[in-house]
Amino acid sequence: MTMKPLYACLLLASLAGCASAPHSINNACAIFNQRDGLFNDWHAAAKRAERAHGIPVPILMATLRRESGFQSDARPPRTKLLGFIPWSRQSSAYGYSQALDGTWRQYRQETGRSLARRNNFADAVDFVGWYHSRTVANKGVAPNDAYNLYLAYYLGWSGFDNRGSRSNKAVLRYARDMATTAKRYQAQLASCSRL
Repeated sequence: MTMKPLYACLLLASLAGCASAPHSINNACAIFNQRDGLFNDWHAAAKRAERAHGIPVPILMATLRRESGFQSDARPPRTKLLGFIPWSRQSSAYGYSQALDGTWRQYRQETGRSLARRNNFADAVDFVGWYHSRTVANKGVAPNDAYNLYLAYYLGWSGFDNRGSRSNKAVLRYARDMATTAKRYQAQLASCSRL
């Protein structure tokens, strides 16, 4: 009888380990090698999203890298009340994709994926593909234009339309960094022996 709780604890500990971020997030081959397995195939999920939405895997993965560093439970930091008391969060962004509550609801509604969760990699990578494909369709951005896809992702569609929002140097740097990561991931994935 006493062994059952022990097995349950071991099972939970192993599942919690599966939810942790990959150790090497700057190499796409290493990310997939660390996260692919019997119950957890990140590469297959990313390829499904690419086929469904027409956005290349390196761009999908670079977006997730930029947004959460592949942390399933990532959230924006809390603001501080009186400079030291943890208070509310800056936004409702959550999970691998850092999707906001309203945008996540829209995604689930439009795709019929009512059980999708932001802390599930397959759901998050599909969300990124969906979001980028909507940017392609509605904003005229090319599906391989990582820089502008990320600007629209970070700023939101209305912020992307507002040219003034695009003068923020930090945001432009984020988009450049993401585009550089996408190029690096593309080169790495071309040389992966296992994928």
